[in-house]
Amino acid sequence: MEKMAEKQYLIEIEKSKEAADGRPSVGPVYRSVFAKDGFPVPPEGMGSCWDIFRISVENYPENRMLGHREIVDGKAGKYVWRTYKQVYDEVLKIGASIRSCGVDPGGRCGIYGVNCPEWIMSMEACNAHGMYCVPLYDTLGAGAVEFIINHAEVSIAFSEEKKVIEVLKTLPNTTNFLKTIVSFGEVTTEQKQESEKFGVAIYSWNEFLQLLTEKDVYLSYLPLAHIFDRVIEELFIYTGASIGFWRGDVKLLVEDIGELKPTIFCAVPRVLDRIYNGLTEKIAKGGLLKSTLFNVAYSYKQHNMQKGSKHEDAARIFDKIVFSKVKQGLGGNVRLILSGAAPLANHVEAYLRVVTCAHVLQGYGLTETCAGTFVSLPNEPSMLGTVGPPVPNVDVCLESVPEMGYDANSSTPRGEICIRGDTLFSGYYKREDLTKEALVDGWFHTGDVGEWQPNGTMKIIDRKKNIFKLSQGEYVAVENLENIYGLVPEIDSIWIYGNSFESFLVAVVNPNVQALERWAEEKGISGDYTALCSNLKAKEYILGELNKTGKAKKLKGFELVKAIHLEPEPFDMERDLLTPTYKKKRPQLLKYYQNVVDELYKSAK
Repeated sequence: MEKMAEKQYLIEIEKSKEAADGRPSVGPVYRSVFAKDGFPVPPEGMGSCWDIFRISVENYPENRMLGHREIVDGKAGKYVWRTYKQVYDEVLKIGASIRSCGVDPGGRCGIYGVNCPEWIMSMEACNAHGMYCVPLYDTLGAGAVEFIINHAEVSIAFSEEKKVIEVLKTLPNTTNFLKTIVSFGEVTTEQKQESEKFGVAIYSWNEFLQLLTEKDVYLSYLPLAHIFDRVIEELFIYTGASIGFWRGDVKLLVEDIGELKPTIFCAVPRVLDRIYNGLTEKIAKGGLLKSTLFNVAYSYKQHNMQKGSKHEDAARIFDKIVFSKVKQGLGGNVRLILSGAAPLANHVEAYLRVVTCAHVLQGYGLTETCAGTFVSLPNEPSMLGTVGPPVPNVDVCLESVPEMGYDANSSTPRGEICIRGDTLFSGYYKREDLTKEALVDGWFHTGDVGEWQPNGTMKIIDRKKNIFKLSQGEYVAVENLENIYGLVPEIDSIWIYGNSFESFLVAVVNPNVQALERWAEEKGISGDYTALCSNLKAKEYILGELNKTGKAKKLKGFELVKAIHLEPEPFDMERDLLTPTYKKKRPQLLKYYQNVVDELYKSAK
């Protein structure tokens, strides 16, 4: 029987040829027979690994993609699956979080551990943003990992939970490049302390993914005309989340919150001050047993948070039986409270961090910088009273303000905050003079005075424009003084005034209603709140409390207020005394209270 011819799977496309320059000759060039008419054309739109994943998500969103066996009571159970769409949504969060750590396209991301869903998702996040994925075999030890991190210049490393210890062993030898470690599982307190000792941030998987989701709900009540609210709402729209609007009446705001149940609550300090005052007043009236229980719970949770516990782990029992009532007052679902537009008092921020069962963060930015330029981080007690570090897409420097005694090059750098980056505005419309004044060599001069903290965060301490000289030649930073006097619990708000023709300061004060009425009851003084504000003894009492705090904070003699007017009607927008974000309009305040100011100086002399 004749032997069957073998099938040929190659075709010759080029003949043998002699090589130049004395090199060996080159044999024939072959190609697969399946490509005899040319190489296959790749599917349309399939130009990268990210396209492979993205197109599959579009075509098979509900198909099972990544599965792992669930561990129940230490035993492996059934496979638990993530669909293509679920994986895609998580990859988007990972990518955004990587970028927020300052890793740009072209950056190097290490992945260290056994095969698991998190490995694939981390890789896809790199693909999505054009970053290089640097794989680290799970069999490698600390020495090899150290070499690869340094050689490849890896700036962020994802690691299997049990391999985190090996990554930590590479510190500090890898800190020239490695800035962030992300565990596929949890991170211990000791591991956090070890990494932070070398200036490397470390996150558990869930911490790293704290971003907005389509299930988040936002209450829109801050003015949409202000950049703070605009940017937040743009973010919610981008995420596919929900925005509910208030009814426009501040008296009904609490009811709107209770009905909407927001998950993110943005506020200006004046709103948070009111929440703080309402809570402390309610606790004071709750009786000895309730107030004692609250104070014990508060001290216990605060102590644990200062030791490094996350707010959700610091006092779980007290959260359920004590602080849950505060949480319900904000609708029951709030997990993040973000304060902006003005500095938030330390005691208010510290208090709300404990009692609201939510992250309480401060941010800083301006319309000219497209809002957020600094923002503090969750579960970082050292950031109390600061607006956190700069966001990854800006440069920041301080410029000395000699007339205010602020030196940007001192051991504690202080000066005007200047910002540079692509998020800056291009200039003021039809005001080239103001544009040239504010934008110098690409740096935007904010007018706010900041102080760098040892941990790299910024503290807002003053406002450059709100300074004036008294008749004796002393400069007064009025905003700083108002922040200090604002610590007095007997007042709600204070406006301080002075000028170069006078040697001392005067002020208009909104007393706290409950505090003033309580004082009057103790002193046996009759009259309603408005009448008490006109009472000479009440003025002496409030002035005494102000100066007691001033002296405790070591203010200089010329910084102490000499005369005050008690104003029963709070400063408001209706009389054009406040901006929509509750900042004081100083020229308008002076115009409105000019007669009061004149009388205060006259009577004090």
